[in-house]
Parts: sequence; structure tokens; C-alpha cells
Amino acid sequence: MCQQLVIHVHISHRVLEGLSSAWVPREPLPESLEVDAKPQDMSAAKGGLVIFTANSNPSSRELGRRIAERLGVELGKVQVYQEANRETRVQIEESVRGKDVFIIQTVSKDVNTTIMELLIMVYACRTSCARNIIGVIPYFPYSKQCKMRKRGSIVSKLLASMMCKAGLTHLITMDLHQKEIQGFFNIPVDNLRASPFLLQYIQEEIPDYRNAVIVAKSPASAKRAQSFAERLRLGIAVIHGEAQDAESDLVDGRHSPPTVKNIGAIHPSLEIPLLIPKEKPPITVVGDVGGRIAIIVDDIIDDVDSFLAAADTLKERGAYKIFVMATHGILSSDAPRLIEESAIDEVVVTNTIPHEIQKLQCPKIKTVDISMILSEAIRRIHNGESMSYLFRNIGMDD
Repeated sequence: MCQQLVIHVHISHRVLEGLSSAWVPREPLPESLEVDAKPQDMSAAKGGLVIFTANSNPSSRELGRRIAERLGVELGKVQVYQEANRETRVQIEESVRGKDVFIIQTVSKDVNTTIMELLIMVYACRTSCARNIIGVIPYFPYSKQCKMRKRGSIVSKLLASMMCKAGLTHLITMDLHQKEIQGFFNIPVDNLRASPFLLQYIQEEIPDYRNAVIVAKSPASAKRAQSFAERLRLGIAVIHGEAQDAESDLVDGRHSPPTVKNIGAIHPSLEIPLLIPKEKPPITVVGDVGGRIAIIVDDIIDDVDSFLAAADTLKERGAYKIFVMATHGILSSDAPRLIEESAIDEVVVTNTIPHEIQKLQCPKIKTVDISMILSEAIRRIHNGESMSYLFRNIGMDD
């Protein structure tokens, strides 16, 4: 049985290459993700496995089909649709009693509808007596809203509580914007990494990558850049500061502090010292990029303005080719057009988020398929195997 399944996985891999233009990593897995056990029959072990894709958007179900093909199972039968009044309705059309249910949900353009689809499907599986309900959410929505800002709220914590309350028992995600988001859940969370696939792409698809330098477009992304640079044995550069505008509102006095002191003080005699406001210096590049390939790395690429500014700065400093590597390619609004007209030569993202329309608008956008590691994580969880093998060679700072 094992031999037959192995043959099926390799055949399905060839089929997958024709499904879309995504770059599929070579077999076997990248070095840090090589599988140490042969695949098993998923549907026969431990009472069965069911894989649902919760998204009503057809383009968003592609990742689910790829994962099911790799595991040698069929996608579960479920109807997910919007009624005329925009309410989400989910109807599961097969038994999930006593089974391990994996719900794959990629984030579409309508993120709030995506969340409701997931929550309703999780609750439907819970009320149908599924044994375990595991959410496979490659890109965790609202992940940027994970810190308190003035009178705002920590939306990531709210979303985590909603998922747990709906009945989720385990979460598989990839490259959380902040690793601390895992602490918002009271269930196990596996935060997988896409970096092995992006590193492999660099080594196999970028000619003369040994002449490259890994670039952090801001000091906040320096750790990620350092991780890439150390694994590829390359140098690192960090862009710091921002463009200075002579007509800035900081110059005309609109941000001047009020002349009246001690307004709102606890006591007239108590003067609380004010924190000195931050002021960024002019743009500087720490590191040599002259005559080299610049590879900008980050976890999310959505609003591309900062990437375009970084590319222009690197061009001015002498970089002759510029690549952008990111795990999640949201690419909202006019991002494809801006990338096409920019100094960036290529943008490489994974298929955690569907972006086929953006690729039609901008040929510079390339996709790396990460269904391999997601399918292996599903296999290990279902078979009760250790997940630590998928985190081999990953440090605390990665």
C-alpha cells in the first residue's frame, strides 16, 4: 500500500505543475524539510481524514487541491456560498463523525467574509462530532493588528479567541507577522516557515546569486535579512531613514508643541517630562550594494510604496538588479501596476494567498508553491508524528 501511495504522490506532482504557473520546488523537500518517513494511506489511518477548503472563491481553492493531490485524497464535499443578503451559508455534505478534519482557508480580497466562512465551517464540524478540527490558514488575517495602539484594539487576539470558541483544536499557519501571536491561542499552533523554499528559489533561479546582497528595507526586518544572509553565505545591507521633504509639515510648525505647560497635570506642582519625539535621519544604506544583485526580503508585501522607495535607493547606490522576496503576497490596490513601472526586476511570493489576477497584470510577479510543507504537516498531525522535524535548523530568531 505504501509503495502505491508513493507512486501516486509523484504522479500528482507532475499533474500539479500544469495546474498553474507556480514554481514548484524540486523533489525531495529542501534540506531543512526533508521527510524522514514514507507517506501512508491518509483515509485509512485512525478513523479517517477529511480535507475541506472553506473558501467560496474558486481561485482560492487551488491550494487545497494541491494539498489533497499530494496526500492522495479527495477534497471533502461541502457547499460554501453567499446568500442574497450576503449571509454566509455552509453545508457539509459528508460524515465527519470521529474524523480528523482539516479546513484549508486562504484569504481572499474580502477578508471578513473569509473569516466568517472559516468560523461557520469550524462550528459546523464541531456540531457534527468531528474528533479534531485543524485549521490550515497559511496567512493569518489581521496579523498586523497584534499590538495596542492608542485607543485601538488587538484584533489578532480577538480573532484567535473567536477561532478557539468556534471549536478549532489546532492551527497550522505560516510566517506569522509576529511570532508572539501564537500566545493569543489556547490551542497548539504550528508556525511553519517558507524560507527554505525561497532560499531554494534564489539558489536555482537567480543566476550569479553569489554576487548578491540580502537587503532589509528597514531595521525592523533586519533579523529576517540576517537569517537569509547567513544561510546563503552572503552579505547584508540595511536601509535606514526616510526621504527628507523641504515642504514637510514638520517644518511649518503644525507639529509644534503647545505653549501652555502642565495642561492636564495631576497636580500643578507636578511636571511630567515629555518623551522626545522620534526623528528619522535621511535615507542611508548600511552595507555595500554597488555592482551587486540586491534581494529585499520581508514577510508581507501589500502596500508596495516602501519597496519601491527601497528599490530606487538601491539603484542610486549602484545595485544592477533588484529582487523582492516575501512569504505573503497580498498586493492590494495598484500594487501590480506600480511594480511593473518600478525599478524592481522580480517579485517572488508564495501561494499562501491567491494572486493570479495580479500576475496577469504584472509579469514580474512569480509564485513559489508551498503546498509540500503544508501537506507534510497535515500528514504528521493526522498520524500522530512529531512536528519538530519540520522546524529543524530553525532558531529562536528565525
